[in-house]
Amino acid sequence: MAKFGKKTKAEVSIPTSALPDIIFMLLFFFMVTTVLREQEILVDQKIPQATQLQKLQKKTLISYIFIGKPKNTALYGTEPKIQANDALIETPEIVQWVNQERDMLPESDRGGITISLKVDRDVKMGPISDVQDELREADARRILYASIGKVVKN
Repeated sequence: MAKFGKKTKAEVSIPTSALPDIIFMLLFFFMVTTVLREQEILVDQKIPQATQLQKLQKKTLISYIFIGKPKNTALYGTEPKIQANDALIETPEIVQWVNQERDMLPESDRGGITISLKVDRDVKMGPISDVQDELREADARRILYASIGKVVKN
């Protein structure tokens, strides 16, 4: 009878030489596709403090209007300006801007558009009132006034 020898078990190993390449490809992918800031702020912002705040649940329905003194005073002057998205606009253009923002939303969410006013605390009430009147004319009834939370010391 013939002698049978023991079979040696072959070790199965997973090659890890390509692992760093895959990790760096994923890192570069996320670095390229991530949006860090949606808008460039062209006006000064010192947001006022508030004591009672609510956090929003659905932030996709919010469009932002910034009101403040322009950062580039040599080009735009020192009077408060209105910024919608990345452009400075005048008060009569707000109705058109609201309609454009509303058209970008899905049809089911168009009635729920919310306008967030981020107003510098040094701006007088006149420009804010003008913006509110234009928003009322554009039928944008949901308005938020952005503020920062007041630090309560115990």
